[in-house]
Amino acid sequence: MKRVLVVEDDASIHLVVCRYLESAGISTAGATDGVEALNQIRREHFDLILLDLGLPGIHGLDILKQLQDEGSRTKVIVMTGDDAPETILKAVQRQVCRYILKPLDMKSLVELVQYELATQTLPGPIEVLSARPEWIELLVPCDLTSADRIQGFMRHMESDLPEHVRDSIGRAFRELLLNAIEWGGKLDPNHKVRISYLRARRMLMYRIADPGPGFNMETLPHAALGNPQENPLGHLEIRKEMGLRPGGFGIMLVQSLVDELIYNEARNEVVLVKYLD
Repeated sequence: MKRVLVVEDDASIHLVVCRYLESAGISTAGATDGVEALNQIRREHFDLILLDLGLPGIHGLDILKQLQDEGSRTKVIVMTGDDAPETILKAVQRQVCRYILKPLDMKSLVELVQYELATQTLPGPIEVLSARPEWIELLVPCDLTSADRIQGFMRHMESDLPEHVRDSIGRAFRELLLNAIEWGGKLDPNHKVRISYLRARRMLMYRIADPGPGFNMETLPHAALGNPQENPLGHLEIRKEMGLRPGGFGIMLVQSLVDELIYNEARNEVVLVKYLD
């Protein structure tokens, strides 16, 4: 049976989380402060840690730092009410697996825990090159798990925006990131995608640079724009044969969601811009 350590100082939240996990067949242990949590982690084996940040004794970010320094290979999901960009970026630097905000949706939490427990391999490290909230720069491994992780982190960075704006930016960013990971990175986690996020008062911008040589959209058989009108869905079968995710209308979708979409000449770097007023 998989074991999860629940580190939470709020007794009611701690009890509910443990009950939901145990009802799903997951063994739990608990800690209510940072010192107790570190002692248990060093003494026992856990398959996953659910970690609150605002703990008495030792702050959750300091626990993450100590685990990182000690070379811990246990996955950590942060669950917190702290959505400050600085806190999120520190958690990313300390290689948390996921970052979820309270109040918790227990069904979603259990599903996320089950997913992470079922995924044996540790996620690849995300390298933080710039951690200023208005200028974030990251190197992300070219695998689909990392794409999911980074999209979740970046969505929290936009929590002050209206939901429909967050949704359109999130969908556009995800499509471009997956294109970069699949096409430029060949789904090889040894390759990295460079992501820059710039936030100004009236504008939000993403720049995504993949490690590939670039491409010509019109000559790609797996892209919707590269197929003749008489067979507009032909690229879907080609994508299936190539082992790519379903879809293929990505660029057309992105163009409808953002205000500016600019490629470099080689088409291995793209900038998307969303104006905020």
